[in-house]
Amino acid sequence: MREFSKRLKELRTEKRMTLRELSDATGLSKTSLSRWENGFADIKSDELVKLSRYFKVSTDYLLGETDY
Repeated sequence: MREFSKRLKELRTEKRMTLRELSDATGLSKTSLSRWENGFADIKSDELVKLSRYFKVSTDYLLGETDY
């Protein structure tokens, strides 16, 4: 999950979004987003899909399985 944490934070900061803004945009809790970015919790598949759709990237990219 280390790569996921890194990529999630990179995508959020590239959009210059706070955790609160990302939470509001996706409906995911700010606490969960923070825990995922810091590697303290694993993400469920439905939440992963929601983030991949929001950022317009594949779930494989978010998980670090591919670089595109």
